[in-house]
Amino acid sequence: MLVNELIVKFSKYLRDPEYPKQKSFWNIAGRLKRSNQHLKFDVGNMFKMPDESVGKNGYFASNADKMVFESPKEWIIIDVQELNKYVKKHQLKKVFLADLIPKLEWTIFLAKK
Repeated sequence: MLVNELIVKFSKYLRDPEYPKQKSFWNIAGRLKRSNQHLKFDVGNMFKMPDESVGKNGYFASNADKMVFESPKEWIIIDVQELNKYVKKHQLKKVFLADLIPKLEWTIFLAKK
């Protein structure tokens, strides 16, 4: 799926969506409908791996607050700062979302409408 399609789909779960005015590591900002906190979300960059699983690149220099993954039934939102700390601490180059979720404290599962 194209990045723009993902952003449009995810934007329906935000209040007051905003988009970066220049090239950035985040794709959309706004407030989750159940929160007042204004956040920057990295929604893009998902791709198919050689084994047909879905991958996503992350960057330590990212100014996104949260990284968003799409699954068939829900959006999975993880904290970028917490992810970066975990990756640096364990000196990882590749992380699998299913393995990562139980190890992070800040994760939101947002059911799709």
